[in-house]
Amino acid sequence: MPELPEVEMVARSLRRTVVGRTIASVEIHKTDRIFPNKKQFSEILSGATFRNIRRRGKNLLIDLWNDYTLWVHLKMTGHFRLLPSSNPIEKHDHVIFHLADDTIDLRFNDYRRFGRLRLYPTFDIMTRKGLADLGPEPLEISADDFMSLFKSSHRMIKPALLDQTFIAGIGNIYADESLFRARIHPRRQTDSLSNAKIRGLYGEMQGILRKAIRLMGTSVDTFAGLNGNPGRFQKYLLVYGCEGEPCPRCGKPIHREKIGSRSSHFCPHCQRKS
Repeated sequence: MPELPEVEMVARSLRRTVVGRTIASVEIHKTDRIFPNKKQFSEILSGATFRNIRRRGKNLLIDLWNDYTLWVHLKMTGHFRLLPSSNPIEKHDHVIFHLADDTIDLRFNDYRRFGRLRLYPTFDIMTRKGLADLGPEPLEISADDFMSLFKSSHRMIKPALLDQTFIAGIGNIYADESLFRARIHPRRQTDSLSNAKIRGLYGEMQGILRKAIRLMGTSVDTFAGLNGNPGRFQKYLLVYGCEGEPCPRCGKPIHREKIGSRSSHFCPHCQRKS
């Protein structure tokens, strides 16, 4: 699933290409992942102009000048493409936004059909469940508040980092990479870490996320940015997806272990439990 850097790159790409453009009409091929119904969805969007595109956690928020916001969650395989209107519609092009005064479509393609597109009035979009309960943004939270967050919780650190109500936008890739660089075992309890360890994790997490954004995200499975452009951060992964390979620090094999129902990649020698 795309994480903070990947969704941020999609938001930036869309901001550069569609803000100010108007939707002439909407063509919907699959209706099970949109809200409200097909008729209302099309009526609200037809004639609307893109005002801004922003990100909150792993969510895309597409603000329109008609005071509605299109809330998009890409899930596993959802992605946007800007294509000539003359291009054949593909099997998994589920929603097509025909842009006015142009021969270009913005298409939402999702072969596993987990992605969601929902329309709500802009004034109360942030009160909706799934947005209102998100934790702080990892690139906006201060070091002191980050430390307080960990000290006020008693839980394993890896599941905590994946909990979007604890901190928003981090998933398996960036949690594993941040913990490795900070030399923290994924089973450590959040409130058992020293102040120095928490500050170290804070710095590593922010550094990794910023670098991943600069490199257009990580493409290790299905993620691709606008028009299929892949990310480049996968070249810098040290532990994620590296089970059995030598640790870049100590040379011992990287382990993969299920922690809190999710796979974790780490070096037991460099990331000790205590």
